[in-house]
Amino acid sequence: MSEVTRSLLQRWGASFRRGADFDSWGQLVEAIDEYQILARHLQKEAQAQHNNSEFTEEQKKTIGKIATCLELRSAALQSTQSQEEFKLEDLKKLEPILKNILTYNKEFPFDVQPVPLRRILAPGEEENLEFEEDEEEGGAGAGSPDSFPARVPGTLLPRLPSEPGLTSLTIRIEKIGLKDAGQCIDPYITVSVKDLNGIDLTPVQDTPVASRKEDTYVHF
Repeated sequence: MSEVTRSLLQRWGASFRRGADFDSWGQLVEAIDEYQILARHLQKEAQAQHNNSEFTEEQKKTIGKIATCLELRSAALQSTQSQEEFKLEDLKKLEPILKNILTYNKEFPFDVQPVPLRRILAPGEEENLEFEEDEEEGGAGAGSPDSFPARVPGTLLPRLPSEPGLTSLTIRIEKIGLKDAGQCIDPYITVSVKDLNGIDLTPVQDTPVASRKEDTYVHF
């Protein structure tokens, strides 16, 4: 396994666990964002040309199916219907498959098919620049570090558990209004919390790259 592939699998694994953690904690908006970002990256890899990918065609098919399952779970979190849904317990079965994608040779546990990349882009996300940067710079190989920017998932810490006598602060950034919102490339926000003397109270945290741009707003 090359260092590039090892790094890619580590990023996918970290993103998968982050989404599942958000899901477990009931932070549904954050879980949906994480699932959709990872699904797009997996689907892009699944559709990469042979000479731009270190994965076999069979492995790419499995990667595409995992992307489909991420979308199914994301859709289930957004649904108010009582219909049968793709459950978190089902999704968690896929983590070891993704982690061991290079050696996985069993039948995929769910009857799903890879979804074309265009179909899993939400309305208004055509301007999402997570991938455009790769294409504008000459189409970096799908297995290269640039195809999954390290800061895309962000460095947000998990929400602190509630404890008697402990005062905690949660900051939620939904969107920011900018005159030139449409011109931003890979926009994200860095947040720090300091005391009166300017000393950091927590590690500095980066939001994930914005999920979409709409009118004069960048949405996170």
